[in-house]
Amino acid sequence: MQSLMKKLFFACCLLMVVQLQAQDAKMKSFIDNLMKQMTLDEKLGQLNLPGAGDIVTGQASNSGIAQKIAEGKVGGLFNIKSVEKIKEVQQLAVTKSRLKIPLIFGMDVIHGYRTVFPIPLGLSSTWDMQLVERSARIAAIEASADGINWTFSPMVDIARDPRWGRMAEGSGEDVFLGAEIAKAMVKGYQGSDLSKNNTIMACVKHYALYGAAEAGRDYNTTDMSRIRMYNEHFPPYKAAVDAGAGSVMASFNEIDGVPATGNKWLLTDVLRKQWGFKGFLVTDYTGINEMVDHGIGDLKTVSARALDAGIDMDMVGEGFLTTLKASLKEGKVSQQLIDAACRRILEAKYKLGLFEDPYRYCDVKRAATEVYTDAHRKEAREIAAQSFVLLKNEGNILPLKRGGKIALVGPLADSRENMPGTWSVAAEFGKAISLLEGLKAVAGSNTQIVYAKGSNLDYNAKFEADATMFGKNLKRDERPVEQIIAEAVAAAKDADVIVAAVGESAEMSGEASSRSNIDIPQAQKDLLKALKATGKPVVIVLFAGRSMVITEEAKEYPAILNVWFPGSEAGYAIADVLFGDVNPSGKLSATWPQNIGQVPLFYNHKNTGRPLGEGKWFQKFRSNYLDVSNDPLYPFGYGLSYTSFSYGNVVLSSNKAKGNQKITATVAVTNTGKTAGKEVVQLYIRDVVGSVTRPVKELKGFQKISLQPGETKQVSFTITPEDLKFYNYDLKYDWEAGEFHIMVGGNSRDVQKASIYWDK
Repeated sequence: MQSLMKKLFFACCLLMVVQLQAQDAKMKSFIDNLMKQMTLDEKLGQLNLPGAGDIVTGQASNSGIAQKIAEGKVGGLFNIKSVEKIKEVQQLAVTKSRLKIPLIFGMDVIHGYRTVFPIPLGLSSTWDMQLVERSARIAAIEASADGINWTFSPMVDIARDPRWGRMAEGSGEDVFLGAEIAKAMVKGYQGSDLSKNNTIMACVKHYALYGAAEAGRDYNTTDMSRIRMYNEHFPPYKAAVDAGAGSVMASFNEIDGVPATGNKWLLTDVLRKQWGFKGFLVTDYTGINEMVDHGIGDLKTVSARALDAGIDMDMVGEGFLTTLKASLKEGKVSQQLIDAACRRILEAKYKLGLFEDPYRYCDVKRAATEVYTDAHRKEAREIAAQSFVLLKNEGNILPLKRGGKIALVGPLADSRENMPGTWSVAAEFGKAISLLEGLKAVAGSNTQIVYAKGSNLDYNAKFEADATMFGKNLKRDERPVEQIIAEAVAAAKDADVIVAAVGESAEMSGEASSRSNIDIPQAQKDLLKALKATGKPVVIVLFAGRSMVITEEAKEYPAILNVWFPGSEAGYAIADVLFGDVNPSGKLSATWPQNIGQVPLFYNHKNTGRPLGEGKWFQKFRSNYLDVSNDPLYPFGYGLSYTSFSYGNVVLSSNKAKGNQKITATVAVTNTGKTAGKEVVQLYIRDVVGSVTRPVKELKGFQKISLQPGETKQVSFTITPEDLKFYNYDLKYDWEAGEFHIMVGGNSRDVQKASIYWDK
C-alpha cells in the first residue's frame, strides 16, 4: 500500500512538471511573437513605471500621462486607486496603443488595503503564520477587487537599529522569524494561482540590507562583510524568492560601495544565478536617478549601469525611457539586455492573466462587495488583539474590571486617523475605530468613561507637524500646557483607574521618520507624571512603530500594553484585551533597549574575546558600559499574559547524533494561572565552536500553543543538520560537527538548556 502511494505521489509530481512545462512553452511562444512586433521604443516603454500623477476618474484620456500610454511608453502605473480609474486607464492602453499591451497596476498594500491590519512589526509579534498569511490574503482580495494586481510588499529587511523608522514596516531583528513571515506573506498575496482575479503579485523589498543603514538614518549607507550579509540579512529575501515571489525591488542603499540599484553582484550574481530568481526587478522610487547623487555618474551612465546590473523596470525616474536608446547606439548596453528586461515584465503580465483579459481586476461588483466587509473587519479585530505585547502587569491591574469609572487620557486616545499606522495608503481614516470609541463600545453601559486629551504629542509644534503628515493630524491644542494637564487630572480625580494612550503618532515611524531619540516625548512624560501624582493606578497603552526606550515608564507605572498601530479596528481590539475578553499573547520580534546608547542591540549577537561574566554589570577590561548593564529592557521574544506559564527541563531524544539523524527536543509547558492563554514556545540553538565565530543563540523554531488553566502540553521540536547550517568563511552553506546547546523558553533570555554532540 505504501509503495502504491509513493508511486501515485511521484506520478502526480511528474504530471505537474509536464503541465508547468507546457504552460511555460505556451507563454514563451506568445511573448516571442509579441516581441517580434515591438519597436525599440515600445520595448523601452515596458520598462517605464511612472506614478499615477494627475489621473482623475472621467478625465484619464486628458491626463498628462495618457499620451505616453497611447504611444506604448508606459509598462505600468502605481498608486492609482479605485477600480473605475484603473479600468479607464487600462482601456487607454488596450485600445489606443499600437500593440494593445495591458498595464500592470501596483500599490503599497503593506498591511491591508481598506481593511487595515496591524503594522508589519505588530503582525510579526503575533508569531502566528496563519494569521500573517490570512492578513495578506484579505489584503489581496480587497486590493484586487479595486483593480490592483501588484503590491510592493512584503518588506523583509532585518532591522536591529530602532532609530530607523522603517522598522515599523518589517518583521524585526531575526532572520528565522523574518523568513517564515516572508513566505507567509508571499503565499497570502499570490495564493496558489496568480492568474486568479483575487490574487496579486508580491514584490519583495528592499533588496538588500536596507535595514542596516548607518546611524539608523533612512537612505543611508550600508556596509558589512559578506559573511554577515549571508547569515544575518539575506535569508528572508531568499525565503520570499523560494516561495515564488513574482518581483523584487532594489534598495536605496549602497553595498560594497555600489548602490544596490546598480550592483550587478547583488542583482544578478546572487539573486538570479545563486537563488534562481525568475521574476522581474523594479527600482524603488527614482532609485536610478539617485545614483547620480551617490556619485556613480550622470543619468545616462547610471541608467545603463542599472540595466546591466539586472534592473528591469524603472520607477518614476524615466532614465531607461530617455537614455537607453542612445546608450544602445553607443554600445554601452546591448539589445539582449533590453529584450531580457522587457520579456520579464511581459511574463509577469502574462502570469497575471492580463493578456487573456486586461480587465480581469476591474469587476465593479467585486469592488462593491469584497472591500472593507464586516467579515474582514472582524478578522482585523481578532488579528490585532493577537499582536499586542503585554510588557508589564504589576499586581494584575489588567484586565480592567467592568463597572466603575475609567479616565482615558492622552493625545492618542481619540485619534481615528493615527490608528491604521504608517503606510496605510488605501485606508479611510475617518472610519478607523479610536480607543475612546472602542472602550465605550466594549466596556458596557455600567462603566463610565471620561476623556481628556491631557497633552499634545510633543511640545514642539513643528515636530508634531512633521510627525502627523498624510492626513493624520492630531488637532493640536493651543491652550497653555498647565491647563491641558489640569483638565486631565480633573477627569482622573474620581476615576478608579487611568488609561493613558501615549507614545508615537503613526508617522513618527515609517519611511523618512528616523529618530535619534526613541523615548516617549517629554510632553507626554509630563502628563504621565501628573497622572501618577493623583495616586490612581495608571495603565499605559503604548502606541509604537519601533522598539522604544521606556525604562523610566517601566519603573514608575504598574501596567504597560504595547499595541503598535493596530489598524482599522484598533479601538475595539485594544478594548478587547484591556477588559480581558482576549488574553494578550504577542511576543516582541525586536529587542527593546534600556537606553539609546545601547543601540544596536539584538539577542543573537556574537561573543567578544572578553565577554562580560554572566549576571555581571561592570567588569574592567570586559565588553560592557560604565553606566548601564548590557541587558535589554525587554528581550527578543518577550511578552506577558494574564496567566502564567512554567517550563520543564529540555529532554532530548539523544545527547549524541551523527550525520542526517533527527533529534527531538521536548519540553513540558504548563499554564500555572487561572486563565486560558496562548504561549509562544521558542527554540534556540547555539553552535558552541565553529570555524568562524557563531552567535550566542539563534532562533530555529517556535510553536504557538493554547493552554487551559492547569493544563500541561508536551511541546516537541525536530532538529536536523539543516537547522545547524550557516555560511562559513568561504560562503559555503554547511554545518560543522561539535557541541550544540539546545534552548527552549518563552523568550530569548529565559530558557531551559540541554547539550548535544553532533558528529558528521
